[in-house]
Amino acid sequence: MTMLKIGRIAAVLLSLGTFAFLFPTNSWEADNLFLVPDLILCAALLVAAALPGRIAAPALLAAHCFSAGVLVTATASYAVDGRIGFGSLVGSAIALTMASVLLGARSAKPA
Repeated sequence: MTMLKIGRIAAVLLSLGTFAFLFPTNSWEADNLFLVPDLILCAALLVAAALPGRIAAPALLAAHCFSAGVLVTATASYAVDGRIGFGSLVGSAIALTMASVLLGARSAKPA
């Protein structure tokens, strides 16, 4: 399985997981600071995963980097409140790992 395919699968799973997480936590309300960034990361990951190969690689890298930023910030906001945001912690680990792997795969290719 290629890195691109792994990146696509991770993007779809992370997007769907983040979107599904909005329902049981009642995060659709206007007081949720992360609602818009969560929806943007869901859309960005799905669009990047659906793009053709040559365009998908940099798009997946950008989408995973954006997702990592949003989810790491969410994890930190839980920590400030003295809680553990398990969903955002797992999501941020996946996004950071995929961003690192995709960046490594891109830098390993000769220019």
